[in-house]
Amino acid sequence: MDTLIQYFSFSFVRYAFIVGVLIALCSSLLGVTLVLKRFSFIGDGLSHVAFGAMSIAAVLNISNNMYIVLPVTVICAILLLKTGKNTKIQGDAAIAMISVGSLALGYLLMNVFSTSANVSGDVCSTLFGSTSILTLRKGEVWLCIILSVCVIISFVLFYNKIFAVTFDEAFAQAIGTHVPIYNLVIAIIIAVIIVLSMNLVGSLLISALVIFPALSAMRVFKSFKSVTICSAIISVLCAVTGLLISILASTPVGSTIVAADIFVFLVFCIIGGIKK
Repeated sequence: MDTLIQYFSFSFVRYAFIVGVLIALCSSLLGVTLVLKRFSFIGDGLSHVAFGAMSIAAVLNISNNMYIVLPVTVICAILLLKTGKNTKIQGDAAIAMISVGSLALGYLLMNVFSTSANVSGDVCSTLFGSTSILTLRKGEVWLCIILSVCVIISFVLFYNKIFAVTFDEAFAQAIGTHVPIYNLVIAIIIAVIIVLSMNLVGSLLISALVIFPALSAMRVFKSFKSVTICSAIISVLCAVTGLLISILASTPVGSTIVAADIFVFLVFCIIGGIKK
């Protein structure tokens, strides 16, 4: 406890916990929708797009890469969800192409136009979020807070519409709901969550942060609201636990949080089996 109190006297540790809790909360809100709509794979695709955009920002020496990463990821999310079902290349194939292409081009750019002596270290940090959460600046923290609040408010305001679109798009369309608009809202929220999560767990582990809490909650609860609330609680607790263990044991932040999510998922699977 004395060690933790000592660590919390540093501003970068407090910043990490603020951002970690907010990102975990935002990630869990859309996780349930993505699982039920079978869009969980979109997290991987968009995370690799964000990695490619981040590589371009690094090559151009842009100090705040959010100005490039966020718009590029949002545009790709909209294109994937809007055109994925209406093109010759179906949604899953389009995501696979964008995912692999962005990852390869991003790594190629970082090697060819290297701006750092430790390219492998930079790539590893971006992919796995090993140290970036502990090097946040005050401006980045405020940006994360603003975007997180926007995500939470959007989810609360459009909760009923997201619920309807999640379970039955045809019925929602029949009763007058503008399904494309709300799919667009979901796409934008997902993109923002992906970009924010890169600082916490890295681009390769984002899907775990989005999907595992939702899957865990579904083992025990059945209603959409209860699963969403439980998912949010699990996600925040796992993020806090992962950050604490990471600080005390000097383990990678992203991997530790995902390990905590996996442990909770196994526990909830056992609880769900006992209930049945």
